[in-house]
Amino acid sequence: MKDRPVWVDYGVMVLGAFLIGFAIKNMYDPVSLVTGGVSGIAIILKRFAGIPLWVTNTTLNIPLFIAAWRMKGWRFIKRTAVATLALSVSLYVIPEMAFLTEDIFLAALFGGILSGLGTGMVFMVSATTGGTDTLAALIQQKMRHYSIAKIMQVLDGIVVLLGATVFGIQYALYALIAIYAVSKVSDGILEGLNFSKQAFIISEKYKEIGNAIMTRMERGATAVDAVGMYSGADRKMIFCVVSKKEIVTLREIVQEIDKQAFMIVSDVREVFGEGFIEY
Repeated sequence: MKDRPVWVDYGVMVLGAFLIGFAIKNMYDPVSLVTGGVSGIAIILKRFAGIPLWVTNTTLNIPLFIAAWRMKGWRFIKRTAVATLALSVSLYVIPEMAFLTEDIFLAALFGGILSGLGTGMVFMVSATTGGTDTLAALIQQKMRHYSIAKIMQVLDGIVVLLGATVFGIQYALYALIAIYAVSKVSDGILEGLNFSKQAFIISEKYKEIGNAIMTRMERGATAVDAVGMYSGADRKMIFCVVSKKEIVTLREIVQEIDKQAFMIVSDVREVFGEGFIEY
């Protein structure tokens, strides 16, 4: 939202960074889960050199931010710098209260969920927590034929492999569970959790089906001109969006009116407008 106060963005950013910090310090680190990025390197260094997590996170990000500032300017790194600082502060001030140390799977799963929630919140306000995100953006400046996402995957993969070498393959496999949970939860926050269903219906009785959708379901429907590629005949295709629970009613209406109708149903992440999410 353009009219959202800036302080709200920074509040969301800091809260997200603290959620990530809690997951790293009290879920990943106690069971040696290296999920990639600077945090993964920090866990390895803490285990073998005793260096606190926040020190590694801060130290490794400083040269990255200097390089990013010179190459892309302050505007590029401003929010990310705040989020990274918030993550380092969280790793310093959050007390160690490790739990789930007896169950690595639960630590990976709930650490991933919590970290994914924080990551989604940080991404939602156009920031990152630095580390491999910033490094990938810098590398992409020199290797423009690769996307930032692909470069990040390689960088994080290297860190995970390093963790597997240090702690063993079993821990690396558990780390993959955490990485998967992070991606799913953060994607859910960014893309929306209000899933709906969209349907495309091709039928000779499109008028009857469209009227039934509007009267019996009180949903809108749009008739789209289409041409059958095999027959070359002009057709009408009905397009409509309904909630998940309404798809059963829609299917029943179509089968009742025309058992020969061709119907395609797929998921949609968010629907804005009357009857769904208001602007």
